[in-house]
Amino acid sequence: MFGAFEERGLSRRVVLGAVGAVGGGVAVGACSVPANRRHRQDGATAAPGQPVSAGRRAVLMQIVAHPDDDLYFMNPDTQHALDGGAGIVSVYLTGGEANGDNRVVSDPSDRVYDKAAYSSARHQGLRQAYAALLGLPLFTPWEKSVRDLRGGHRAEVNTLVHNGRHVELVFVNTAMHTLRGSRMGLPSLWEDRALSLPVVIAEGSPLTAAAPYTYDGLVEVIAGLLDAYAPTLVQTLDPDPDMQHSTEKARQHDSEQPGYADHADHTAAASFAWAGMVRYVAQATRDGKGVPGFAVTSYRAYYNRHWPKNLPSAVLAEKAAHLRPYGGAPNWQCGNPSGCGDYNVGGKRPLTNWKGWVRSTHYRFPGPRPVVGDEPDGRLAAYGVLGLRAVRWRETAPGSGRFGAADDLGGGPLAPVLGGAALRDGRQLLFGLRFAAIAGRAGANTREVVLLEQGSPGGPFRAWRGLGNPEAGDDRGRRIGSPVAVTAPDGRVHLFVRNADKGVSTRVREADGSWGPWRALGGETVQDGLGATVDAQGRVHVFAPGYDFVHHWTQGAPGQPVAYVKGGPLLPLAVDAPTAVGLPDGGVQLLYRTLTDPRKTKGKGLAPADPRLVSVRADGTGRTAPPEPFDGYGPVGALLSPKDDGLVVLGKDVKGRVQALVGGERQTRTQGVVPVDAPTLHLTARGPVAVGLGVDGAPWVWALGSAGAPPVRAAG
Repeated sequence: MFGAFEERGLSRRVVLGAVGAVGGGVAVGACSVPANRRHRQDGATAAPGQPVSAGRRAVLMQIVAHPDDDLYFMNPDTQHALDGGAGIVSVYLTGGEANGDNRVVSDPSDRVYDKAAYSSARHQGLRQAYAALLGLPLFTPWEKSVRDLRGGHRAEVNTLVHNGRHVELVFVNTAMHTLRGSRMGLPSLWEDRALSLPVVIAEGSPLTAAAPYTYDGLVEVIAGLLDAYAPTLVQTLDPDPDMQHSTEKARQHDSEQPGYADHADHTAAASFAWAGMVRYVAQATRDGKGVPGFAVTSYRAYYNRHWPKNLPSAVLAEKAAHLRPYGGAPNWQCGNPSGCGDYNVGGKRPLTNWKGWVRSTHYRFPGPRPVVGDEPDGRLAAYGVLGLRAVRWRETAPGSGRFGAADDLGGGPLAPVLGGAALRDGRQLLFGLRFAAIAGRAGANTREVVLLEQGSPGGPFRAWRGLGNPEAGDDRGRRIGSPVAVTAPDGRVHLFVRNADKGVSTRVREADGSWGPWRALGGETVQDGLGATVDAQGRVHVFAPGYDFVHHWTQGAPGQPVAYVKGGPLLPLAVDAPTAVGLPDGGVQLLYRTLTDPRKTKGKGLAPADPRLVSVRADGTGRTAPPEPFDGYGPVGALLSPKDDGLVVLGKDVKGRVQALVGGERQTRTQGVVPVDAPTLHLTARGPVAVGLGVDGAPWVWALGSAGAPPVRAAG
């Protein structure tokens, strides 16, 4: 039924009818949601201890609004997953037909408004782009077919297989506007349960008729596609974009929705994707299938316009090169009479567009890197999120580099990454950002920070506990970032999140286990991705990248409240989250990447990121470079090894491969499954190790140092 995926042994599931909807909205059971919230219980929060599926071939599913969202906002991650052998399923929720005018921007000819043709041309552009991603000629023929989906819906599917790698494009193709054309289609469908949104039939499609979509129908179709393809990684857009106050003229110029830094279609598509994932997990656990073992990443979109660009030239050039075949040109002979791409974005326009969307790849939540801890018997424990629920993997034996099956810890639906802190007695604390409810206008959209506390070192965990939200109300509460925590020598645990005003809020756990209230720390506007550490004097430090420099919060002395450092040294601009390392002399060293031209700040410049690392002391007294070149992109991890390894640094090179700097020598991980985002650096009694999550939903270990062994993926 699903072509190349079924041929390679992936489990086949029924997509037609049969499975009914769970309910109109997607509301989930509460941890500590206020009592006046009447959320439906739909099974998404089934008790911990469910079996977790594992051991499957890597399949990446992308759920986006428009043809090209994946190319603009998710690459180069998509390319790396495909190069690593993962199958790709891209689901496009709208037809991308806009007003039907497909012209080169500078073309003075008369406009032609043909929505069916424009949708077809954009589909052709995607076929050209993914052929290029597979290393094939742009006009390679694809298999075109029609698939029956849940609820009597149908969609065109295009399939291309090459050397065991396969891509499927699923065109749900809902109309971008309602029938009267006065409202945007997908956002209206999310907000209005009574709306019925038609399907755009692309010119030349094998699909000749399709039923319109309701809110529930689209959520159910997404859940059905997830069930059918059983992805190990799902990529979505940003369900909760930043607040962005601007004039109406500026907003329209930037193509953003009123009050928020993204296109309304992107937000609605991401919301539908998350609602579909919640329903998929609820149905699987309810039906006794256990927890589907997929990880999630969510990507910022028009957010990229507002912040310094984080891709270096080499990475940017490859990313933009894959948009060129999508844009195509009117004189191309592609064999599609309706057009050979989206001419508005063809040629060099992605690179010359002053909005710079293509120049960054930002996660809405930091990628699903594991929290790593030590068991009392010397084994590693890794914690992550699979199937929107917290899971734990444990080494089969100390130093084996091999994990057993995942233990389900529940708590879902959770954002893709956990925060973690170890107490002085060895017990583990896990922090998550929970989608307590995700629904349209008829329901709540509630997010809350939640805590899972271990009862004894290496022992079972207690029940999940809600820690609330530093923001009042659902709308502001949706804008908070992922939790970051550190344990101070006095036994206090300091929890931090980015808040709706793009500042930092904190809540502190006292040594006796009691929690203080949420408190805003002041300061200036920063991106998500906080770096926290404790220095040798016992003071807590927090760092975050701003528009023009790295911002710093710390304690005046151990035990005092954390406060913003005003008038301190101007730390160089960071394009991603900085990593902080406490030094033996009481100082703190920061490592991160900046721009090739740091003068071009506040997101307005098009300067690419510098692939080199900046290494600077937080007090501004020194700036050094790592002992060897460490060119790459994205955030890095770092720690001081008490052995001869010195400063150990972990990150990605310009090709997306994991690399480490150990004892002044650079090592590159060339074996194993492609990682999702960056791995976690952890110091064991045997030396430093990297622990990552692969696109197959399984963790791996890479032992570093001169005797470092190749990475070993999880068993089972």
